Amino acid sequence: MSVYIYIASEHHTSYADEICIMIEEAAHKRGTGIAKRDPEYIKKKIRNGNSVIALDNKTLVGFCYIEIWENKKYVANSGLIVNPDYRGQGIAKKIKSKAFELSRKKYPESKLFGITTSLPVMKINSDLGYRPVTFSELTQDDTFWNGCQSCPNYDILTRNERKNCLCTGMMFDPKNPNTKPKAEREKNIAKYYRWVRLKSAKFLKFINPINLFF
Repeated sequence: MSVYIYIASEHHTSYADEICIMIEEAAHKRGTGIAKRDPEYIKKKIRNGNSVIALDNKTLVGFCYIEIWENKKYVANSGLIVNPDYRGQGIAKKIKSKAFELSRKKYPESKLFGITTSLPVMKINSDLGYRPVTFSELTQDDTFWNGCQSCPNYDILTRNERKNCLCTGMMFDPKNPNTKPKAEREKNIAKYYRWVRLKSAKFLKFINPINLFF
């Protein structure tokens, strides 16, 4: 297996129909989530550089795209899918991480958010620095919430006046120092320990060993 993850471009638009079918089938299998996406909408995301695609040679392995809300105040990584034949290999995490990096590069001031019922996706989001939030902290753009109409649980959302549903809301706020990605947090910790070891080594060089015993 040789799966590669790319920022999708024009020549990947040929996968749009297959991507939409995969999104719909995944939603039906879960029994929740956004069931349908239009191929032309997916092609638009591909053409404007707002999507990530995973391929094994010419086989579609996975996909994810970026949505922008409220004049770039909010950004969402949506439509995350993985070909059933490639699941259980950590590919979803790699795709989401690539989409996260792309979002941070193109929209560094935006808050990244998502709503999901998937525990694996919640774990991936958590590792990237997302934190659970109430729906009131997410975008209030009606277009975003209208996109939930194809979800079987849309009536639950509307009955609760968009305050809660079966999905969990999660957000990465670039202005919040407590929401750094796990990899970055671990990197900073490693730097700190290297600094401590270096400082200790330099300090010990100037200590006369005899003084340690008297």
